Amino acid sequence: MNTQSPSIHPQFKLNGLAISSAEELLNFADSLTKEGTDFEISVGRFLEQWLNFDPAITLTTSGSTGAPKTIELFKEAMVHSAQATGSYFKLGAGTRALLCLSADYIAGKMMLVRAMTLGWDLHIVAPAKDSLVEYDNDYDFVAMVPYQVYHSIEALDKVKKLIIGGGVVSAELEDRLQSKQTEVFATYGMTETISHVAVRRLNGFARTEVYSALPGIQFETDQRGCLVIHAPKLNPNPVVTNDLVQLESGVAFKWMGRLDNVVNSGGHKLIPEVIEAKISDLISGRFIIAAEPDPLLGERLILVLERNPGDPTPDINRVFQVLDPYERPKKIYSASRFPMTATQKIKRDRLLEYIREGRAGSSMD
Repeated sequence: MNTQSPSIHPQFKLNGLAISSAEELLNFADSLTKEGTDFEISVGRFLEQWLNFDPAITLTTSGSTGAPKTIELFKEAMVHSAQATGSYFKLGAGTRALLCLSADYIAGKMMLVRAMTLGWDLHIVAPAKDSLVEYDNDYDFVAMVPYQVYHSIEALDKVKKLIIGGGVVSAELEDRLQSKQTEVFATYGMTETISHVAVRRLNGFARTEVYSALPGIQFETDQRGCLVIHAPKLNPNPVVTNDLVQLESGVAFKWMGRLDNVVNSGGHKLIPEVIEAKISDLISGRFIIAAEPDPLLGERLILVLERNPGDPTPDINRVFQVLDPYERPKKIYSASRFPMTATQKIKRDRLLEYIREGRAGSSMD
């Protein structure tokens, strides 16, 4: 087991400062933790973790699909992940990149690891919704969550390649990306796979609904139809997910939804994410399709909208026109604010708790 501190690429730069040794980087990290803002302190703490002699780091998952948990990731595996990203996107030494995600989570940590490993010129800014808008710099590579992309559409021309993770990209947002010259990709991954293991192009002539594997990754499905990830350089064990997929090959799949969210209504097994995709361009703002108990159907579909008094009301008749009869919600709820994770994913379980507790408005009784 490797107990040495990971090496730093000789062309690595951080906020324009050339840093070629662990000592220089530790001094930089120390200044961030002592004098920096909250997001800079997070960066400094991770850099200190990265440069110590422990072979692994510990971190907490986002908690979007269950209770947050603490896991251990080996630094050697994180380096392999960085190399796979660099190879897939052709991002070598000198790449100008932007870190506008929190370094408390795997996506932000991996931007730092990629920069140190591959010799990037990394610019670090606060993880705000409009981080890209605030600066005039051009970038070769940027990673964002959908919420940030939505608020940065007009500034995307600054970016050559953009990856979007941490949540589903709505049809509305995907449509808005079609006029952009930026190469935009949705990513699939999780903390256990050390960030993304597959990507799909969202715009341009190569636009597709199929996720393709990064180098060294293989896929299969289990008896439930859920994705199983084989990534021996990242995790010695297969990663068994609860993601329902349509497997295209051993290195490609189409994501359908979460097994946890499947609704059994009157004998029909319905995947909420598939229904959400059908109507996402007809409803502005956040919403989810979910279920509640029904004495006749077992479960009935519900639509939950994030809206306040005075917000525009969706044209439900138009929404229903694009849905099959058994896909149409039997009840509509509204909540003024959806509970979100720190990475801007909807906490579906928490939201449904609010509904069960009678803390959301309803219609169509």
